[in-house]
Amino acid sequence: MAIKFHSPKSVSFSGKYSLGAEVPAGARLLHVSGQVGVDSRGKLLDGIDKQCAQAWKNVGAVLKSAGMGYRDIVKVTVFLTDSRFIGAYRTARDKFIKNEPYPASTLLIVQGLADPGMLVEVEAVAAK
Repeated sequence: MAIKFHSPKSVSFSGKYSLGAEVPAGARLLHVSGQVGVDSRGKLLDGIDKQCAQAWKNVGAVLKSAGMGYRDIVKVTVFLTDSRFIGAYRTARDKFIKNEPYPASTLLIVQGLADPGMLVEVEAVAAK
């Protein structure tokens, strides 16, 4: 059961993501709730760089608990509280999502998250 990623040349885009991900019937799906920059002790880390890295580590821990890894992600939705954080987010993401095919992705700039100190939230869908 191979997952097919789609990025038709007739649709313009730039970045490390696919425009679509097709999951075959019978695949296991895992929906990862939005993860933020809170460590295992419940401490919200300081700054966008640390929060982005921790959010991706938390996504990885949920994936691992389901017997999956970052390569199994088919869709990512990211919420940032400031457009100036896009570069820092992409730098962190690239440490975890390293190779093509890249998952489908949506990035939103939002007014705020559940806690005023939270700067980023990452949710994912994985399939295997």
